[in-house]
Amino acid sequence: MTLLSEIWVLIQKDFRLEWRQRAALNGMLLYVGSTVFVCYLSFSLRGGQLPAPAWNALFWIVLLFSAVNAVAKGFLQESRGRMLYYYTVVRPQAVILAKIGYNALLLLGLALIGFALYAIVLGNPVQNTPLFVGNVVLGAVGFASTLTLVSGIAAKATNSSTLMAVLGFPLMVPMLLLLIKVSKNALDGLEFEASQSSLLTLVALNMIVAAVSYLLFPFLWRS
Repeated sequence: MTLLSEIWVLIQKDFRLEWRQRAALNGMLLYVGSTVFVCYLSFSLRGGQLPAPAWNALFWIVLLFSAVNAVAKGFLQESRGRMLYYYTVVRPQAVILAKIGYNALLLLGLALIGFALYAIVLGNPVQNTPLFVGNVVLGAVGFASTLTLVSGIAAKATNSSTLMAVLGFPLMVPMLLLLIKVSKNALDGLEFEASQSSLLTLVALNMIVAAVSYLLFPFLWRS
């Protein structure tokens, strides 16, 4: 099979496994919903309205921790026997790119659901919706690509969950600062040109992480 065919087959496999083990998916949806409800109890029920900067910060905090919980199981749930089977039938590049693609789609769905819940429960202060949604797409891809590579590294260690948190959060800080900046511009209703340089930087970061994953994962696979 070609590389694209292998990636597509592996993505379909991940979706089937996720559907069979719906408890993890329901847990992520419950996490997003309960966090939004706690924010509602903290602000709206006490007579105050959530300010736009706080709305923006809480949205990305929820998405970040949801991403860590969702992506952490990407390689950690794969048994050693299954990984050895993958080694005999597919390329290592297909494995890492399929994981990135699947996690990006999963995080994008969680982000859009979280945005919809925020808009319903806490109001929608976003004035430039296309810019905000485009920023969310770049954030989902960036979180997925970075955390998937970190998950692959952590899976080789004994204390994998702790190692993923230690390695993942410092790598996410520069990307998170750019995402919050663009989201703030979208909340303020600024035009696309005001965020163009930040968006291009996010695209470049995503491409760099994907390229590094493509080049380095085969060596990690054989270790």
